[in-house]
Amino acid sequence: MVRLPLTAEQLAAGKRLGRQLRLARGDRTIAEVAQAAAISPETLRKIETGRLATPGFSTIAALARVLPMSLDDLAEICLARNDFQQTG
Repeated sequence: MVRLPLTAEQLAAGKRLGRQLRLARGDRTIAEVAQAAAISPETLRKIETGRLATPGFSTIAALARVLPMSLDDLAEICLARNDFQQTG
């Protein structure tokens, strides 16, 4: 099965998600948060930098559990669009 390329909107959502997760991580290191969420530091690094724009649900749920963010907050970030996209 071939995975289709991500759309510009999906890539933008991944960058928003990564930025917010990085802010939520605060002073904690990538290694600390990754260990607490039972994911690899490299996975978290890829999400935070937008290189992994569509992480799996279980990964996001694990991060929501260890960061001060709810799944609802994360969904809003991923579904949000900038003003140009909403009006255009």
